[in-house]
Amino acid sequence: MSAIHPQKLDRIIERFASVEHALSSGSTGEAFVKNSKEYVELAPMAKGALALKLAYIEREGLGDMLADGGEFAQMAEAEKPAVDARIERLEQNMRILLLPKDSADERNVILEVRAGTGGDEAAIFAGDLFRMYQRYAASKGWKVEVISSSDGEHGGYKEVIANIFGQGAFAHMKFESGVHRVQRVPNTETQGRIHTSAATVAVLPEAEEVDIKIEEKDLRIDVYRSSGPGGQSVNTTDSAVRITHLPTGLAVAQQTEKSQLKNKNAAMKLLRSRLYERERMRIDSERSAARKGQVGSGDRSERIRTYNFPQGRLTDHRINLTLYKLPEIVEGPALEEVVQALITDHQATLLAEMDREN
Repeated sequence: MSAIHPQKLDRIIERFASVEHALSSGSTGEAFVKNSKEYVELAPMAKGALALKLAYIEREGLGDMLADGGEFAQMAEAEKPAVDARIERLEQNMRILLLPKDSADERNVILEVRAGTGGDEAAIFAGDLFRMYQRYAASKGWKVEVISSSDGEHGGYKEVIANIFGQGAFAHMKFESGVHRVQRVPNTETQGRIHTSAATVAVLPEAEEVDIKIEEKDLRIDVYRSSGPGGQSVNTTDSAVRITHLPTGLAVAQQTEKSQLKNKNAAMKLLRSRLYERERMRIDSERSAARKGQVGSGDRSERIRTYNFPQGRLTDHRINLTLYKLPEIVEGPALEEVVQALITDHQATLLAEMDREN
């Protein structure tokens, strides 16, 4: 691992000072928004750069003392290992801060959980997963709003789609996309046999209108009467909306609201986010076709995690992580341990790529 050049550290520190000065000078409007965003991004980098620069200076001083010999050389020899270890930690932290940022990391999330193979048990498991994410979001101070849902016949969900609002929501949630498998004895099982079922999770960064341009001519909008469980009519007006994006064939439907306009707006929001994620995946695939694992790419064709209730075990197959604390993880907040392990592995992959390029 090569040292980070002091000039690079100086440029970060100088840029941060420039942005800080611009903010304190009373910038307004778009300039204020731009400077505020850059300030937040640069603050941890500038702090790390300054600490590392000072550590380099300290090590250089110790080197001079060693070269001079005399009475201080022995003291310098004793201090050098601790300074070297501190520099190694600061360099690693700085390298992580310098990694290219995912432009969607700070966005809100659209979370989709669907029952897969396994019938009623799959729907119940989908409900368990959604509640895990709700509790995890609450522990992070995020807000969850259900966009639409279809209940399972014996509990849980056939499908549930929700918004998650909060700083860094996508950065933490994006690794949840994929097939989740559960192994447990269902309540309806009289022989005590373990059943295996699955649910799929998709995590989309919430798209803004400026991200995806959707032409009116590319849409087919159908309206129909909303229906509730058992097929009974929820209301007597055609308030439910289905929007099909003709160029891609993507279709979304919304019937949660009684207002057709509100349903249309909610459906457009979901469609825009799905198209945005589709484009992100295309670009990511082109840039890194050979990247290991495609962690966080949203590929739902691969089983990513197994929840084994009889053994109290959770296994994330992408990083070979096994934790024997399944009840705590399903409760929500302990999911953070899994998320952080995935983030660390992803950072290690990016660092290895950066080293190869350098």
